[in-house]
Amino acid sequence: MADRRELATVLRNLAWTIHRMVPEVAGLDPLPTTELAVIKQVLEAPGITVTELARQLGMQQSNVSTAVRALVGRGLVARQRCPEDRRVTRLSPTEKSLAARESIDTVWSGTIWTAMTRLSDEHVVALESASEALQALDQALHSEQSPPAHAHDTDTTSVRVGPRHTRTRRIGRR
Repeated sequence: MADRRELATVLRNLAWTIHRMVPEVAGLDPLPTTELAVIKQVLEAPGITVTELARQLGMQQSNVSTAVRALVGRGLVARQRCPEDRRVTRLSPTEKSLAARESIDTVWSGTIWTAMTRLSDEHVVALESASEALQALDQALHSEQSPPAHAHDTDTTSVRVGPRHTRTRRIGRR
């Protein structure tokens, strides 16, 4: 159990270290980490709503809205009203962000890639072999943030998970 707890702590510390690094995207003004995470998600899932985006990123909706406003102002994200339901606004990448996609992808992983070049071959192999397990952990964490199938089946509460973020936790009524 102590090994798992230690691993969880190491992963949390690593995530926080990565989060604090704000690399620059070639051809764009420097993007704060939050905006970089938002644009990555909009590029991966065009048509996403702010609510869906906040849920997937594990962020407060107000923080995501602020990042979206900034990205719209930079010409990297476009808002479009849903024709079926005019109350819903969908987000999509602009030509500018599509053109910068490769740079954004490189920046997103480049800092980590650069750090990995300073590791021993054994450590790189260990990280590569853990890739599948880390992806499964990422999916498990995302599914933890997914909304319940029926909103009336489950209540939620907000839990602080870091200095800047809260996560909604399900507390079931079954």
